[in-house]
Amino acid sequence: MTTVQHISAGRRVKDRLAQGLVYLAFALAVVPLVSVLWLVIKNGLARFDVEFLTHSMRNIGARDAGGGAYHAIIGTLEQVLLASLISVPIGLLTAIYLTEYGNGGRLSRAISFFVDVMTGVPSVVTGLFVLAFWILFLGMPFSGLAGALALSILMMPTVVRSAEEMLRLVPNDLREASYALGVAKWRTIVKVVLPTAFTGIVTGVMLAVARVAGETAPLLLTVFFTDSINNDPFSGPQMGLPLYVFDQAGRPNDTAIDRAWTGALTLILIVMLLNLVARLIAWWRSPARGR
Repeated sequence: MTTVQHISAGRRVKDRLAQGLVYLAFALAVVPLVSVLWLVIKNGLARFDVEFLTHSMRNIGARDAGGGAYHAIIGTLEQVLLASLISVPIGLLTAIYLTEYGNGGRLSRAISFFVDVMTGVPSVVTGLFVLAFWILFLGMPFSGLAGALALSILMMPTVVRSAEEMLRLVPNDLREASYALGVAKWRTIVKVVLPTAFTGIVTGVMLAVARVAGETAPLLLTVFFTDSINNDPFSGPQMGLPLYVFDQAGRPNDTAIDRAWTGALTLILIVMLLNLVARLIAWWRSPARGR
């Protein structure tokens, strides 16, 4: 009995020690995040007003007060939307092939290999590729579309891997039950597999959006700078929030630094808002609600 009590006491000590280490690791991970958020909010609220959200930097001098990031907000939203329209269908179809049709064949292994390689490609390399091929070789202009092409390359591997994992979590019993009723494979994927994995797929897409929304290097090489509003992402330079923050932070005066902090805060709020909307859509379309 004494030996059993001694063993139980030792296990309790080890359990408490492991629990303490987990809490410590959690605190170490959260402290930098909280400090960054606090710093951005503290410094960004100074210029977070209606003028900042509704005006551009056109005719605003380097040391002038005022001005805003409306042109950059429009640019970021359009560029991320175009990148999503390009990468999400391609990434989702690739994930469907890998999970439903690949069967570990030579082609599926090659695709998985290249997806893994793309995951580790630096963002500046994608910008250089689009600059060299799209702008210099094909002669296309600097534009929001060029930036979206670079961002879509960064998004694709994240979409593929997240969608692939969600599709693999769908129980095979659901597929087999559908096949037993004589339903075609493509229809089973569309009507059974995708709705079941929809919530996870949407979460993966939002992770990819958050991954590229703050990228600066690809936009530096493909979008170029402008202080004016450009609502057409297919023609002419178009500002983005990451570029706006980069530009303002490099100017040696307090008014520009304040605009840079507020631009960073606006970018964080946009990403949080997009994530909230995605979660609401996923909840509304979840199988448990029968939609």
